[in-house]
Amino acid sequence: MIKMGEYNTLTISRKADFGLYLGDKSGKTGADKSSEVLLPKAEMPDKYEIGDKIKVFIYRDSQDRPIATTREPLLTKDHPAVLTVREVTDIGGFLDWGLPKDLFLPYRQMRGRVKAGDEILVRLYVDKSHRLAASMKELYHELSTMSPYNIGDEVTGRVYEFGHDFGTFVAVDDKYSAMIPAHEDVSGLRIGQVLKLRVTGVKEDGKLDVTTRAKAHVQINDDADKILELINSYAGVLPFTEKASPEVIYRETGLSKAAFKRAIGHLYKERLITLEDGKIRINDQDK
Repeated sequence: MIKMGEYNTLTISRKADFGLYLGDKSGKTGADKSSEVLLPKAEMPDKYEIGDKIKVFIYRDSQDRPIATTREPLLTKDHPAVLTVREVTDIGGFLDWGLPKDLFLPYRQMRGRVKAGDEILVRLYVDKSHRLAASMKELYHELSTMSPYNIGDEVTGRVYEFGHDFGTFVAVDDKYSAMIPAHEDVSGLRIGQVLKLRVTGVKEDGKLDVTTRAKAHVQINDDADKILELINSYAGVLPFTEKASPEVIYRETGLSKAAFKRAIGHLYKERLITLEDGKIRINDQDK
């Protein structure tokens, strides 16, 4: 059976004025045309014989007919890829995937809105009408867990889903499964954004834990500055300390409890704050 959206090795069954017909069985003839697909004349090999086998990709042309191509699409089933949005219409988006007919991205398969020129990570699927389409959803199980990275490595990842309680899902190198932990502040991120990340863990199944934050000794100054700004917004007195719950600390600062404690310790050591009566105060050095 000829498979839509996949590479097929088919047999040349007959020639027509507008191309070659390919069948899914060796020795296929024109008597039964139900399992044939056209390879357009422009893509015919220079030399061939009836009965030769040829590897082609199967999709649908502009008239919605199954058609073969020797071109290599940028996206195939089971292999997500980053495609460029050509245009967005009332019915959805259309993506450049390296073939003459653009690939359709339905609105219901989007995560957030996209616009022309965006580069987005998508997977290929066959819809209920047996047409090929793109989806920005359900990418988690399509990404590879066989990355070459180890703890401490610097990597590049693309945001593809906000997992709320679980964390933020990213595709490292646009193909490896990774996640930013839920306690990190991702409020400024968007779907499709490319980030510089650091690997903090490699799970038994090969999935990566990553962080947007630098190593602690590098990050601590930025965190300390952020906390000083927050204290000033409270008129110089922060109404909680490092003993507060992780939930309160994250809600107020966007930091994990560990990162908050490191930054508070740094500020205290530099005598920029005081800790007293369950509150953190800006140190008034003019007293």
